[in-house]
Amino acid sequence: MRLDTMLKLGVNIDHVATLREARYRGRNVGEPDPVAAALICEAAGAHGITAHLREDRRHIQDRDVWSLREKIRTRLNLEMANSPEILAIALKLKPDIVCLVPERRQEVTTEGGLDVAGNTVALTETRKRLSDAGIEVSLFIAPDAAQVEASAKVGAQFIELHTGAFAEHFDQERDRIRELDRLVAAANQAHGLGLKVNAGHGLNYRNLPTLHRVPHLVELNIGHSIISRAITTGLATAVKEMLAAMEGYR
Repeated sequence: MRLDTMLKLGVNIDHVATLREARYRGRNVGEPDPVAAALICEAAGAHGITAHLREDRRHIQDRDVWSLREKIRTRLNLEMANSPEILAIALKLKPDIVCLVPERRQEVTTEGGLDVAGNTVALTETRKRLSDAGIEVSLFIAPDAAQVEASAKVGAQFIELHTGAFAEHFDQERDRIRELDRLVAAANQAHGLGLKVNAGHGLNYRNLPTLHRVPHLVELNIGHSIISRAITTGLATAVKEMLAAMEGYR
């Protein structure tokens, strides 16, 4: 397989920081170190690192993203809400790409996609500021035709298809097929509009091979499943096993 057509893996390290904050909240030291974890993921073959700097700083902290920017050698994907405070940090940090996501304080992890169609003006302004700083922009959206079309109008380079419903319904054949069909349709629509397509949320070693049916995918962003597997196998092995599950994508 040519390198430029290989399905890429971005490892989300948020839950390494979640574990650290459970014991060391409010302190500038603690274990495990998400940056050290990111370097292990890179060495094991990950193509990029994803981290979500939340407004409430529940896991990833400011010092983490600055250290990631300095130390990783692949691609830094900063997930963030469309928040003035976090945008100001992103413009100084200059990650390779920003993925704009919805953010609600009560959720454990990001649930649902952005309402791009209902927030086109605000998202376009943010996209322009990031583009002017040389930062690519992705929008985390449900596989919905109106949201895909709106993402193209905003001028984003990427969308990230929210695969949560696909993962949630994976064990119900009829629902799994329905959600897979939605992802396929959205990916085809996005490709036709000139958008690059990433995907993520709820992906794991079991459901990922089925996702190979979705065309035009560039990168998968996966966190919880890899970090969970790492508890028993070690992080490097967990990353290599996920890369193996991604092999053969066309």
